[in-house]
Amino acid sequence: MKLKVVISFLFLSCFCLAQEKEVAQATQQFNDFAYFDAIKIYERVAASGYKSKELFQKLGNAYYFSADYENAAKAYKELFALTDDQHPEYFYRYAQALKSIEDYDLSKVYMDKFAAFNIGDKRANVYLKKNDYLKAIKQNSGRYNIKISEFNSPYSDYGGAFLGNKLVFTTTRDTGGAFKSKMKWTNAAFSNFYQVSFDNDGSANKAERFNSKVNSVLNESSAVFTADGKTMYFTRNNYLNGKRHKNNREQVLLKIYKATLDDGKWGDVEELPFNSDEFSTAHPALSLDEKYLYFASDRPGGVGKSDLYVVEIKKDGTFGEVQTLGPEINTESRETFPFVTGDNTLYFASDGHPGLGGTDVFATKLKSPTTTEEIQNVGEPVNSPFDDFAFIIDDKNKNGFFTSNRPSEFGDDDIYQLTEIKPLECKQKVVGVVVDEKTQQPLPNAQVILLDKNLQRIDEMYANDKGGFSFELNCKSVYTLRANKQSYETNEVLVKTPDFSGDVSAKIALSQKTPRFQKGEDIAPKVGIKMIYFDLDKSFIRPDAAIELEKIRQVLIEYPNMKIDIRSHTDCRATAAYNEKLSDRRAQSTRQWLIDNGIDASRLSARGYGESQPINKCVDGVKCSEEEHQANRRSQFIILSL
Repeated sequence: MKLKVVISFLFLSCFCLAQEKEVAQATQQFNDFAYFDAIKIYERVAASGYKSKELFQKLGNAYYFSADYENAAKAYKELFALTDDQHPEYFYRYAQALKSIEDYDLSKVYMDKFAAFNIGDKRANVYLKKNDYLKAIKQNSGRYNIKISEFNSPYSDYGGAFLGNKLVFTTTRDTGGAFKSKMKWTNAAFSNFYQVSFDNDGSANKAERFNSKVNSVLNESSAVFTADGKTMYFTRNNYLNGKRHKNNREQVLLKIYKATLDDGKWGDVEELPFNSDEFSTAHPALSLDEKYLYFASDRPGGVGKSDLYVVEIKKDGTFGEVQTLGPEINTESRETFPFVTGDNTLYFASDGHPGLGGTDVFATKLKSPTTTEEIQNVGEPVNSPFDDFAFIIDDKNKNGFFTSNRPSEFGDDDIYQLTEIKPLECKQKVVGVVVDEKTQQPLPNAQVILLDKNLQRIDEMYANDKGGFSFELNCKSVYTLRANKQSYETNEVLVKTPDFSGDVSAKIALSQKTPRFQKGEDIAPKVGIKMIYFDLDKSFIRPDAAIELEKIRQVLIEYPNMKIDIRSHTDCRATAAYNEKLSDRRAQSTRQWLIDNGIDASRLSARGYGESQPINKCVDGVKCSEEEHQANRRSQFIILSL
């Protein structure tokens, strides 16, 4: 029995050592970006029953980086079945892979875990702010009609650039011979440029190879042309004049090159000066005025797997300093395939901003070459649970193209044609109702005022017969709605709009005013006025008196039909005749201040009563304290009518 145990143990040990050796071999392939070969070994080892954290991490990553998200999700599922003790990036990648198989509920579970680990991560912060991102995507969906292009092949066809009535695109459909060179990464052939022209009805003609001076034995992709069609910027592996160049890890990376058209032929291919052998620079795009070149790169100093950058093209053909598009655009994942329209909209692909799975297409307005407005997911049908990228559009005829690896009749990456049927604008509408707070019944004809975040008036309207109102608003903004109605107290509500198009609702409840005043009573004590102060023997309005009179003015504004009589009184010191004249001057001065500050004169009467109406014993000949004399020095604001 002991011998059997020992033999079993030795067999198991040998088995594990053999599997670990194969995993190490696969890992070497993985590190050399030979994902296709690495996957075959990892899958064979996993099928034999061997399981390890490293195996499923690498297997999941190999599928993920090859854009096979369905199999990536399976591998990551096995990984997390072993242990949740993982680097946070695996939570993110599993969440993304789950989106691609449309398991959004489980994806949310792992995004929540990722966000809990990575509070400082841009992707986590955006997710926490936009946890209703699926609603936002739904609001932006349905803006395009799409169809798969008839010039696709069974191989990878992607990208695109306008050149007159032609589309110049990238394909791996051939490399010029029966024995195709293949990339270790995907086991696909190297890519070249093809071109296809279109008839007036939009139908495509036969695709044909592009200029042989531009196509090389390695990869070319992602071209962009100047408006005159004489200059071309494009991506190529680090290869020029028949020589390929490698980085310090023996890898041939990507660079942006420039070619010019001379006598109908493309030539003078040269690499741009901001390339490097040590990092990739790819996917150029031009601004409308052709003064700026946008591109993607994984150069040092970035925040993600690839970031978007811009560089100025100077009049003499030299280039300025490379500038990042910053944290609003770039995340810790991939931002790539930029494209700029004539109305300064930047489209790009990303798997770092909230999307449906894989890379999604996003859009934002460029306020300057390096600053942007709110980023929007363009929604379905352009975006899907798969990789969607390389979006371009002619903003005059609203026709364009994008690429997706979603399942199709062709296979691999395919180019789709699109027509924009509704512009991508972020607009909100507030739809509301004004009601009685107690009965909840609508209040027709209530005035509703729209104020900005600084409480400055933007617009106003009166509620309809059902108490309803609406205003057009901007996305991601703060507003105040203020409602007024006679015999009701004014009320305000705050409205914050999200960063996607749609409607928000608002209800403003108004409470009926409790009658504050009655005919014949004095306003002053009800609004907290004890004294209107004047300098000794003077009748002009002092600053502290103006503060008190402002309270009276506000009451008169609130009650537009109110009329008042201003009555001024003095104490018994000085002569009765002098006191009467002094008090009358003070009453008239008070009236005039209210008129000067917007109150109609017809609503105001004024008279001085001198010492004739004391409220205590203090008359001539009676000794009184200063406090008793002060009680007789008063102003009254008697309501004559409401």
